[in-house]
Amino acid sequence: MMLMSALRMRVLGVNSTDYSSSIPSIGELNTEGDRVLVARGGQGGSYHSEFLPSKGQTRQIRLDLKLIADLGLVGFPNAGKSSLLTALSHAKPQIASYAFTTLRPEIGKVMYEDHKQISVADLPGLIEGAHMNRGMGHQFLKHVERTRQLLFVVDVCGFQLASKTPFRSAFEAVQLLIKELELYKEDLPCKPAVLVVNKMDLPDAEDKLTELQEQLLNPHEFSHLLPDDMVPKNNMDFRHVVPISAATGFGIAHLKTCIRQSLDKDASMATESQHCDRLQALRGAVPAKNTLTWGPTASV
Repeated sequence: MMLMSALRMRVLGVNSTDYSSSIPSIGELNTEGDRVLVARGGQGGSYHSEFLPSKGQTRQIRLDLKLIADLGLVGFPNAGKSSLLTALSHAKPQIASYAFTTLRPEIGKVMYEDHKQISVADLPGLIEGAHMNRGMGHQFLKHVERTRQLLFVVDVCGFQLASKTPFRSAFEAVQLLIKELELYKEDLPCKPAVLVVNKMDLPDAEDKLTELQEQLLNPHEFSHLLPDDMVPKNNMDFRHVVPISAATGFGIAHLKTCIRQSLDKDASMATESQHCDRLQALRGAVPAKNTLTWGPTASV
């Protein structure tokens, strides 16, 4: 949970430019027992002040909750994220055939036969310019920061948000999503990620998937499809690219396996790293062996 000293204020004027100011956070409360000094109290009454206490500080703060989940679903509107969450878990988010059905984050649990549970956060769809808070982008992107891994969801046939916006192919959608994350916070695209190619039940889906796979293998050769300012600095190396149909259930079982493998890989690496740290700590705690230096033997 993040503490903000003030709301993001917007100063609006007639026939003028809108300005926004970002207020730095006071601190974060991430684990039990974390403490943050919000305001100082006044000094209590004493003999020297004739027992009159002084006033303490007053402050308006905003508590900003960031969801913590194993996976965060990232995609443009109407890519099928909510349908995917329903197919993976027992969650029942609102689903419709129009964009922006999901208005607030939803959490679902993916269950495995060994009783392992993985939490998945379905985030509202992003739009181009989300890093600049278009479409309430900051309210959605902030939840991505706390997820362990990202699950990109794209429509295999591409999408068009509105009649006045350009059509984006599946490859362009992937590149734009990476760019939005990169512009919001530079290290976000460094998170481990799985790419889900949805709506494989549509006509010509196989041909579109083959085209996307070729483009993902050589993304720099197809960077001309986007304006220069929309091309990400670094492309993501997806651990798995999984074609599915959330509507029919095709590929869902395989996707669950890929998700589990990816998370288990990170858990194994983290355990190995912790083991090495403990060994280093133990080596530092062991005192060095005493060495005795013998002087010259006295002659009698």
